[in-house]
Amino acid sequence: MPKQIVTSQSAPTTGFTDKGTPSPLAQAIRAGNLLFVSGQGPLDPKTREVVSTDIREQTRQTLTNIRSVLDAAGLNFTHVVNMRVVLRNAEDFPAFNETFRDFLQGEKVTRTCIGATPHRKGVNVEIDCVAWFE
Repeated sequence: MPKQIVTSQSAPTTGFTDKGTPSPLAQAIRAGNLLFVSGQGPLDPKTREVVSTDIREQTRQTLTNIRSVLDAAGLNFTHVVNMRVVLRNAEDFPAFNETFRDFLQGEKVTRTCIGATPHRKGVNVEIDCVAWFE
């Protein structure tokens, strides 16, 4: 099976480009029974602007964007096996983790969380994930 591009109109497509230039990235790619979701951030899907400076609001929007991409593939968070998180400020971890836990409503995933600088100004959290098709 060749790789399949998955796109959601309810999530932004990001990349190292300005808003007027097409992104070089896919929101997600299905390869066999796996779905690889590109890093999503706290961007409004329509404006591609950062929704807030608050880490809780940024986390919710980022996870909402991921949920939209998963939905476009016919999946949800029960299919996610791994997530990678980048936090601009490691001090944000407690508030991020509480929001993450509340959003996933008890669903378990494996996760790596590091402190680093996301590429876009104002983005304080970025998350990518891998999900599987049953």
